[in-house]
Amino acid sequence: MSAEPVSQKQSDSPKHSLSNQGTVVALMTLLSRISGFVRDIVLSHFFGASGLADAFFVAFRIPNLFRRLFAEGAFAQSFVPVLSDYKSRKSRAELLFFIQAISAELALALFTVCIVGMFIAPTLILVFAPGFRGSEEQLSIASDMLRVCFPYLGFISLTALSGAILNSFDKFAVPAFTPVLLNVCLIAAALIIAPQFETPVMALAWGVLAAGILQFLFQFPALKRLNMLVLPKIRRKHPGVARVRKLIVPAAFAASVGQINALVDTMLASTLSVGSISWLYYSDRLMELPLGLVAVTLGTVLLPNLSRLFTSGDMAGFRQALSWGMRMGLLWAFPAAIALFVLAVPLITTIFFHGALSQFDAEMAALSLRAYAVGLFGLCMVKIMVPAYFARMDVRTPFRIGAIAVAVNIVGNLAMFTWMGHVGLAFATSMAALVNSYLLLRGLILLRLYTPDFSFCVFALKVIIASVLMVAVLFLLMPETIDWYAMSMMERVFNLALLCFAGGITYFCILLLMGIRMHDLRYNG
Repeated sequence: MSAEPVSQKQSDSPKHSLSNQGTVVALMTLLSRISGFVRDIVLSHFFGASGLADAFFVAFRIPNLFRRLFAEGAFAQSFVPVLSDYKSRKSRAELLFFIQAISAELALALFTVCIVGMFIAPTLILVFAPGFRGSEEQLSIASDMLRVCFPYLGFISLTALSGAILNSFDKFAVPAFTPVLLNVCLIAAALIIAPQFETPVMALAWGVLAAGILQFLFQFPALKRLNMLVLPKIRRKHPGVARVRKLIVPAAFAASVGQINALVDTMLASTLSVGSISWLYYSDRLMELPLGLVAVTLGTVLLPNLSRLFTSGDMAGFRQALSWGMRMGLLWAFPAAIALFVLAVPLITTIFFHGALSQFDAEMAALSLRAYAVGLFGLCMVKIMVPAYFARMDVRTPFRIGAIAVAVNIVGNLAMFTWMGHVGLAFATSMAALVNSYLLLRGLILLRLYTPDFSFCVFALKVIIASVLMVAVLFLLMPETIDWYAMSMMERVFNLALLCFAGGITYFCILLLMGIRMHDLRYNG
């Protein structure tokens, strides 16, 4: 087999359009978020913010946390730069050997974690939700659901491995679409399977497991087309595996600060009044829409491209790509954060206020949504900036900064949750995100990887002006808060759609008047 580097055999154009890649990921992510909202509408309708709903959200969050730690967090961030290096410098045979070895290593680790996790499920529930200690029913059902859900970690982590390989070959659509399958499975579980169970909420756990299997199998055809579908083979002394292993521990922490903070929130929320976990979950789900469309999209396309540019020694291209990502983050995340704060009540009432969810639940979720919105811009910028460190295989810097952010979150939580309840937990998460983003930006500037020049400052000022005028229009058109609870579902949908349309049109028209045009923001690396 030829020893020619894999990257030189690709038929793709040497130009890598980050704008086109971002559009593909954003569209697939939008589809995922929309299906996710449908899922959450169904869950809130049937299960509300009850104790059993809290139990499911805890049981689901535990493997979800490990998934982001092992797969989308630590593993992906440490695996992609090494994969890019193999693509650039090694033959196809060596690349396949590396994929065989790393997939075997990951599968073995996941199998061990899943077995242990299922065995100690009750202990994990008490660790992650100590407030359940006083409720035997919550503890029992949460433990049973966790045992069913835990194998999901194995399947979805291997799915993330497949997605990282596909992304490195500029195939972004399949990995970005895959989360839709989880939403479909959970909707089917709630609507079709739940009535067959003595404890209906238990059906959701089986839906999670089915989704993990389906998402894993869904990657196979795309990998087959790239000739990257290989059987795992243990190669303990493989140099590529050793490099990933060295990076993975600090990367696990650095890439998962948000999840760790959310976990701390859940632990403390379990000691508050019943429903607190669900209120945080529903508000967090609304925050995930802009976070996914902006931050996850940009982070997904930046990591493989920044890794490729760093490996090839093109530091000028590296800085240009990162600068483009920062501008896109500011353009979309800043107004999204402000709009989420202003529209908290309209969003919560329109999407979740029906069925088993009471007006009090909706009011509590709206309060935590506003608290989360304060830090949304910081959360988005973190996901954009962290790939710049990982692409250079620098995991120590984001690790140290992440540790500071977690400390800020814990101190903030302990200082506020006793008198602000679940709102204090959400606000502490926002504080941590803002500190995290500031320190990451400071590090990039000190490393001379990014410099906010005069043109960026002018761009930022225009975005701020457009955002302020957008908010003025929203306040002008928005009905009184109390009216949202009295409206019918159709009235809420109509009014929310009108506000979103008017706010969006105002924002982009003001930008256009100030000379910012969308086609000027495209970037081809």
